Amino acid sequence: MTAIRPVRKAVFPVAGLGTRLLPATKTMPKEMLTVVDRPLIQYAVDEARDAGIEQLIFVTGRGKSSLVDYFDLGFELEATMEKAGKSRAALDGSRTTPGELISVRQQQPLGLGHAVWCARHVVGDEPFAVILPDDLMVGGLGVGGALRQMVEAYNQVGGNIVCAAEVPADKTASYGIVDPGETRGNLTEVRGMVEKPRPGDAPSRLAIIGRYILQPAVMDILDAKETGAGGEIQLTDAMARLIGRQPFHAVKVDAVRHDCGDKAGFVLANLAIAMDNPELGPIIEEYLASR
Repeated sequence: MTAIRPVRKAVFPVAGLGTRLLPATKTMPKEMLTVVDRPLIQYAVDEARDAGIEQLIFVTGRGKSSLVDYFDLGFELEATMEKAGKSRAALDGSRTTPGELISVRQQQPLGLGHAVWCARHVVGDEPFAVILPDDLMVGGLGVGGALRQMVEAYNQVGGNIVCAAEVPADKTASYGIVDPGETRGNLTEVRGMVEKPRPGDAPSRLAIIGRYILQPAVMDILDAKETGAGGEIQLTDAMARLIGRQPFHAVKVDAVRHDCGDKAGFVLANLAIAMDNPELGPIIEEYLASR
């Protein structure tokens, strides 16, 4: 039996324009928008670290330098806080060590598959994770983050893993949808995938959401730069080509998903996470009761 290689690297496709959140994203990357007290990108990085990821690969675009700057050492800020006797604990997690964060550039917005392909030289011949930061995943109590749960499943079955959740039938056109095979517990065999099918054409309601663990062979498929839905290079199409050649599963994780690329989802994420905060929760509850 071939040994299952560990997942040490994660790709963060963060070059998108965030048009659903305009005008806030006109000059600020959507991944830098804050949910309560930290930007979306830090939630994603924290989740990756919780899963044992050692190297963070940001695929950025024009105007996205603040994403990398955020994880740099804020020397002036930290020196001022230290001089004033203020704790720097609030900055924990917002720094990276040398070699932990690598940035590559996606020069054209050609789709998610193209963004992942831009990281090919850093990924090399290793399995890797993909995290979409605007899908904010809050793990269930005691089970860790969504990616950690996926890594645990991957360590059992190997191959390729996608995070999946049931969606309403009228929402299938917004997702990549799984054609399911055998289900064992939270794992479902993937027999095929369809990118954004109309409700009547969808093989199931099992949608792929914002987290992936993939084998490096997907980069060879993406290298052909074949376009799919919307005229873009679709990651779903490339993954579908691996089915039958390598093990492929979808896993349902114990986590709450917030679509923070959408205005309503972003507001609800702030509300939900604030209400779970012991300091903010009572204030929010009192305000909502008064409304």
